[in-house]
Amino acid sequence: MSVESKKTREACCSKLKLFLASLAFAYFSKAFCGAYMKSSITQIERRFDIPSSLIGVIDGSFEMGNLLVIAFVSYFGAKFHRPRLIAIGTLIMTAGTYLIALPHFLQGPYKYETSVSHKVADNSSEGMLRCSYSFFNHLSSSACDKAAGSSLWFYVFVGNMLRGIGETPIMPLGVSYLDDFSREENTPFYLACIHTVGILGPMFGFMLGSFLSKIYVDIGSADLDSITINYKDSRWVGAWWLGFIVTGTVVLLSGIPFWFLPRSLPKQGQEESQSKSTELATMVEQENFLPEENQDHQQKEKALTFQELAKDFIPSLKRLFRNSIFSLMILTYLVAVNGFIGMITFKPKFLEQIYGQSASKAIFLIGILNLPAVALGIITGGFIMKRFKLGVIGAARVSIAASCGSFCLLFIQVFIHCDNAEVAGLTVSYQGIPQVTYEQQTLLSQCNMGCSCSTKHWDPVCAYNGMTYASPCLAGCQTSTGTGKETVFHNCTCVGDMMTPGMNMSAVLGQCPRNSDCDRIFKIYMALSVVGSFISACGATPGYIVLLRSIQQDLKALALGMQTLIVRTLGGIPPPIYFGALIDRTCLKWGTKQCGGRGACRLYDAGVFRLTYMGLIAGLYFLSNMMWGGVYIKIVKRQKKLALRNQAKENGQEGNGQANGHANINIAKNTDDTEKESTI
Repeated sequence: MSVESKKTREACCSKLKLFLASLAFAYFSKAFCGAYMKSSITQIERRFDIPSSLIGVIDGSFEMGNLLVIAFVSYFGAKFHRPRLIAIGTLIMTAGTYLIALPHFLQGPYKYETSVSHKVADNSSEGMLRCSYSFFNHLSSSACDKAAGSSLWFYVFVGNMLRGIGETPIMPLGVSYLDDFSREENTPFYLACIHTVGILGPMFGFMLGSFLSKIYVDIGSADLDSITINYKDSRWVGAWWLGFIVTGTVVLLSGIPFWFLPRSLPKQGQEESQSKSTELATMVEQENFLPEENQDHQQKEKALTFQELAKDFIPSLKRLFRNSIFSLMILTYLVAVNGFIGMITFKPKFLEQIYGQSASKAIFLIGILNLPAVALGIITGGFIMKRFKLGVIGAARVSIAASCGSFCLLFIQVFIHCDNAEVAGLTVSYQGIPQVTYEQQTLLSQCNMGCSCSTKHWDPVCAYNGMTYASPCLAGCQTSTGTGKETVFHNCTCVGDMMTPGMNMSAVLGQCPRNSDCDRIFKIYMALSVVGSFISACGATPGYIVLLRSIQQDLKALALGMQTLIVRTLGGIPPPIYFGALIDRTCLKWGTKQCGGRGACRLYDAGVFRLTYMGLIAGLYFLSNMMWGGVYIKIVKRQKKLALRNQAKENGQEGNGQANGHANINIAKNTDDTEKESTI
């Protein structure tokens, strides 16, 4: 090799590696921001006092942004400067992320429902009579008009949509650029590296969400000594806005390298002068696997006008969706993503309600346990592909095995749970008997009938008998001592009904913790969840390779864009909405807004919540496994058909190839690769 060609090769590889590193950082930053958004869902829901169904709409606005531009970006973007388009996308993402944080600076201080005075009683160790009960944070009519600013959640909706628009070019243009200019055998490993670095983003995003959820929302402007709740309370709101400033800055930095990358590169490991002739040789597997088409489509690398590109868009779509394997894989991904998005959106709420974990701890455990398992699974799947040099069929087998294995563990998780939290009048009667039906009027009992208590508000206290009461008034508490978080209620008549005379009839702020057996059950659940995450992720890279190898070279960017469009439109927007709406139906106790009206849910029926949430996820994953089986059958049939066709052509060439004096372009194809695809 000459010195000049060696320098060309080194320059090509260095730029490709720079693009690889830049794309990996872009994947990290978008995943970092997206995961933080997921981890903040509970905090945003409480801050704006909105139901889970509406928070699902806000969460789905990211995919709505993708829907607006993905088809055009993936198709037209492939014809233009792809790195530059990715850089522009990161700027739009940054603007959207900062916009999400804006409502915090436009709203007033956070007010939560409480019956506890923030002030010390006048030189007295004993506070006011609690049985004559009223909430201290009710607002005047003028203040209520100002509080209508809670509709500022619309800024979060628009900002999240801008995030979706800006994220659009990264995946289809980045992956197609990498696949075009890297060695074919290196593509699976490069993709695995990118996704592995990308999965660190969610890990850091959830850890940041966990940390900030322990910091009070109005940090720096509120008197923390006057706050009567802590981060374990269902009314607590963390500093959700601060994380969006941090993640937006990271996204901004990730876009800088793309401004300096070239529009195209020579094929990795080849001299630029030979790139055109050797490109066909490196695409043997894909050409053999794909059905025969007019070669005209493969030669369209000429500079085209925008009008010509637009005219070719519909025919290209028709060619793409005539590919039955591609179409069936899109449906399979669609069903699986429905289950995954619904699961990850409401998993912190699930851990909080079913296992009694705080929102902060739930987010932290997802980030520190589940996501590293996913990262390890993705890199393992890429290593398996490279180590055993698997073809399309081998990759499909790995994906199916991983999908079935993770489903089995998920099915077991449906039956692992803790008992309902014991809340008097909601999950159990005031005598400690489990409720069969939950009605609002059961919050009133003989022990608190003379207290004129409101049944609308949620200000839980934990009595020394282990029972939680919806408010001090509903517990029949007569007096209190202390202030803020240290407030203790005494002479609680409802507590005395369940205790022997002479025992402590006091209660403290907050819900009672779950029993110790629940901690053991939770550890079993998390272990199954982590192993299931690893097994499921092992099939991600092989599944992606099946998709890439099932589409024509000139349709690759369009196919990836359409996959993103369809999966995010139908797999990203609806799940948070219908999961949230179904979860809302399991609510036992709704909060009350400052000016009246229903706020966010404070307590769910754990049993119905679990069956609704886990049952729906398990059903979707079962359906996706069935569809994976259909994909595999299609692949095997096509592989056998192409192998027979190639064998017939070879036999024909041996019989009359020299007699007719014509060269056959198919002689360059080798059936060894297609035969390798039929075995792992």
